[in-house]
Amino acid sequence: MSGFTLACQRAEKIFKVSFEASGYLLWATEALFAAVSVLYLLKVLLHTDKFRDELRHPVRIHFFPLIAKICLVNAIIFLTLNPTAAWYFWLAGTFLQLFFSIWIMSSWINHTRYEVHHLNPAWFLPIVGFVMVPIAGVELVDLEISWFFFSIGVIFWIVLFSLIFNRVIFHNPIPDKLIPTFFILFAPPAIAFISYVKLTGGIDPFARILYYFSLFMFILVLFQFGKFARLKFYLSWWAYSFPLAALTLATLFMYHQNGQLFFALLGVVLLALLSGVMLFLAVRTWRAIANGMICVEEE
Repeated sequence: MSGFTLACQRAEKIFKVSFEASGYLLWATEALFAAVSVLYLLKVLLHTDKFRDELRHPVRIHFFPLIAKICLVNAIIFLTLNPTAAWYFWLAGTFLQLFFSIWIMSSWINHTRYEVHHLNPAWFLPIVGFVMVPIAGVELVDLEISWFFFSIGVIFWIVLFSLIFNRVIFHNPIPDKLIPTFFILFAPPAIAFISYVKLTGGIDPFARILYYFSLFMFILVLFQFGKFARLKFYLSWWAYSFPLAALTLATLFMYHQNGQLFFALLGVVLLALLSGVMLFLAVRTWRAIANGMICVEEE
């Protein structure tokens, strides 16, 4: 929802339209963020044992940095709306990103429980936040701080990308529940492209490499449509949303930078696809809630 809101906000600004959709989406997103935060806090307080199990789980542990990413996306959204709110969101997101990443990476180094079959694209989640920091950071703090986070994110993205492809090619298939996380493969280079251009002030060969690699990975994932179509519904289907939002934002940003019509058209197509996916996911999730398929104890 945060990524979708940001994509709509940027589209309205770049194409100079005033549908005000992003404003309504923003408040819906913040209300949802607050509600989920309260519910999870209640879980921490009332079911501490379950919370601790998630902290020790070799797969679920990698989803905790999403909290930082929500704050960082909010910082970008509020940059033009409320710079003070943007600053506090950025500060919270940056601190949480650093904390969770060091904590999770330390668990990788000192692991006693990780095995090859635990590796999946969700492992990018502790890393991708690093390349998100500069997008708002270049306007809020010293440039060197943004370069610090960007450098960590790009290097670890390359390392993890190699490890995940090794796991996909040479080991057992990823479980159905985690197959939607393949969409995450094209999110890091798309976000890194935006950050890099923000840091350098223009599009150069490396920026193009980041963007076009993300676009290629998107096309590659689309060619696996049959695999995705056969999956039954899991909450992990929401992994379709943010990577699409990231590529949409990168494409709109590319158009904003070079003004080529191709990127404007591609950005509109991706935004329409993202809107359809968000609506589809919302309907399927509501249907799953109504049928008692959510918050069910796993076997």
